[in-house]
Amino acid sequence: MNDVDVGKQIQQMVRFIQQEAQEKASEISVAAEEDFNIEKLQLVESEKRKIRQEYERKQKQVDIRRKIEYSMELNAARIKVLQAQEDIVGEMKENASKTLVRVTKDTNVYRKILKSLIVQSLLRLRESSVVLRCREADRVHVEPVLEAAKKEYAEKLKVNLPKIIIDGKVHLPPQRLNDAAHGPACSGGVVLASQDGKIVCDNTLDTRVDVCFRQKLPEVRDTTYVLRSCFLNPHRHSAFEMFLVLVLCRRSGRNSTLSRCHNNKSLNLVCAAIV
Repeated sequence: MNDVDVGKQIQQMVRFIQQEAQEKASEISVAAEEDFNIEKLQLVESEKRKIRQEYERKQKQVDIRRKIEYSMELNAARIKVLQAQEDIVGEMKENASKTLVRVTKDTNVYRKILKSLIVQSLLRLRESSVVLRCREADRVHVEPVLEAAKKEYAEKLKVNLPKIIIDGKVHLPPQRLNDAAHGPACSGGVVLASQDGKIVCDNTLDTRVDVCFRQKLPEVRDTTYVLRSCFLNPHRHSAFEMFLVLVLCRRSGRNSTLSRCHNNKSLNLVCAAIV
């Protein structure tokens, strides 16, 4: 083998080594590229996951804050509704109390009421002797009906006529002349007590209104709720319910309230025809 053949073999070996090196370098480059892509994908997914978690956390905070705000607004609205309802109920009670003034001005009607109140009080006490207290101005109305009240009580219980002593020293407070006045007041009626004062039956007109109002309060609240709902959400109620509301408003003379009611000309025409 001469030098030329040796040189050729050496060149061939060099090319073979270079080719092997290039292939190995290519494999290393491809593997590195794959590892890089995998690592990059993992990093991107990790960051995406962190972003999604942060977004979900903030979204939950926003939802919780919205729920809290909604709950607070709902509670505030309920309080306003209840306050408005209480105002309406209080106004109704005040108007009912004011009507008692007209009752006491009609002598015949008022004396009949006093007689009934005295009989009811006697039936409650069932005492043979009682003390009666009334307003000083009502004494002229109480004295004429005492005998009739005694007889009615005795006939109902089949007993002797009771003894009724009108207290001349202690009187019920007079009627309040105006809303600005303070202190105790009485619209009328009577208070009966046993001789020893241990049993007392308060049968004044104010007490009767309070008792009646407490008994009818659930019905009054339901009525005010239906009326308020008809004003605020007329589309949720039937024509008959709206018709009843319009009738009540027309009869009570609440024109401002009526103007807020459902704008239904046919119902207005029917109400006008009936009322």
